[in-house]
Amino acid sequence: MTNLNRRNFLRISATAGAGALFLHPAESMALVKKGNDTKFPTRKLGKTDLELPILSMGVMRADNPSVLRAAYNAGIIHFDTANGYQNGKNEEMVGNVLKGKPRESFVVATKCKANYPYGDNFEKEFTERFETSLKRLQMDYVDIFYAHALGEVGEVDDPRLVALLSKFKKEGKTRYLGFSTHANKPKQIDAAIDAGIYDVILLSYNFKMKQLKETDEAIARGVKAGIGFVAMKTMTGGVADAEGKKKIDAGACLKWAWQNKNITTIIPGFSSYDELEQCIAAANSPDLSNKEKEYLAALCNEELLYCVNCGKCVADCVEHLPIPDMMRAYMYNYGYKQPALSKDTLMELALSDDMCTSCKSCAVSCTEGFNVQKKIASISGLINVPNEFLV
Repeated sequence: MTNLNRRNFLRISATAGAGALFLHPAESMALVKKGNDTKFPTRKLGKTDLELPILSMGVMRADNPSVLRAAYNAGIIHFDTANGYQNGKNEEMVGNVLKGKPRESFVVATKCKANYPYGDNFEKEFTERFETSLKRLQMDYVDIFYAHALGEVGEVDDPRLVALLSKFKKEGKTRYLGFSTHANKPKQIDAAIDAGIYDVILLSYNFKMKQLKETDEAIARGVKAGIGFVAMKTMTGGVADAEGKKKIDAGACLKWAWQNKNITTIIPGFSSYDELEQCIAAANSPDLSNKEKEYLAALCNEELLYCVNCGKCVADCVEHLPIPDMMRAYMYNYGYKQPALSKDTLMELALSDDMCTSCKSCAVSCTEGFNVQKKIASISGLINVPNEFLV
């Protein structure tokens, strides 16, 4: 799909959720009671038995257990973390906050990453990572386990991954299986349908996306096959500039994604009480207003921090660098103010020390207007910065 202009955005926003493109799952109007006597609407997560509030919590950026505790007390029950977040401290915090609470009162998802193609020790190392996550969480099982950040379509139905994930579920280490993805979403969703083992897909989903129509149609096919969908990266980086002075309207972004009834819940990465309150306010009034539509439409043609993963840059690049992943690291550093997470993302890419040296000028032309060479230069040095200085 070509880049959305203002008119096309408003047209698509008007039809989203109207039934023309989406196959609506049974959406429960059951409500989750919160401490302040207000309520969240809930939606069924695919073929699972989970009924989730439309607002969940991505814990990745949070380092204050009191914010997590406040979210739980407010009626948020689904918490998403990962093995690599904050070098494991994120999972430990989740485990400590939820320890002693009724197990049926919350839903926990975690994720583990493995480099693809898989090495000889893939099964052993991946299993050890997952078991470490369970220990940190102080849980015998998680509700959802994701293979983290799958990039290639071939990863989705790779026989080794499929067999290992199936083994985890059979052993009772997780109730449901899924994978998270930032790229190749329509093809990956179709591959997941064919694989037949996936209960949930966690995917980046926002108003700046390329291939929105194709992605929505693939999501509808997934829902028909019984797969549940959880959205992330709905706020396109949280800010519109590297200095962080121009914040994105979080509520408008959440409401836009909720218009697609095939999205069960969203996991915004709030890390403060103010951000939590903004998300709760949006969930209490999830309909997208005309003013909010106008606001988002105006942002469609602006350069934000979010990379739309169109893939053109990889084809342009002489060295075929994983530029979308590098731009995600840029967003983590400048949008989320999380240099350690940015470094971790870069380290996973196994970049060479002499990257960007084989050509005299950068051949990449970004569809979003990114100065890719400048952005890479601004974050590549993080790889050599000791973790204790990344605060």
